[in-house]
Amino acid sequence: MRLFFITLLLTPLAAMAMDLTDRQRADIEARIKPFAEVCVEGEACSGAGDMAASEGRSGEDVYNGACMACHSAGIAGAPKVGDQVAWVDRIGKGMEVLYDSGINGVAGSGMIAKGGCADCTDDEIRLAVDYMVDASR
Repeated sequence: MRLFFITLLLTPLAAMAMDLTDRQRADIEARIKPFAEVCVEGEACSGAGDMAASEGRSGEDVYNGACMACHSAGIAGAPKVGDQVAWVDRIGKGMEVLYDSGINGVAGSGMIAKGGCADCTDDEIRLAVDYMVDASR
């Protein structure tokens, strides 16, 4: 008997849930989708990070969005952009070494991989390094 009443109560609710418009369904799907996606290099990914990467941010854009937080103020020993003395030895090691530091970080320092820019491509990091080096020669 109890099951009969529960069924009577739930049947109209189930019917109402199935009478959603396409817009209502889309809104629900947008609200319950995961907030992040893991992208593996070499695989196609969707989302804002890929859209920004596909637009090809400039070195200055990447610097302003990620690198500037430390490299404008010298936080955690980061060489300030424009400080020729701080950059001369680093530049002397060669661009490949600087690119590697930007992409992979520097162990034992405050420099983390990609400066914390998780959605930056390796090429975008290289452009940011070029931007900082050019401004620091």
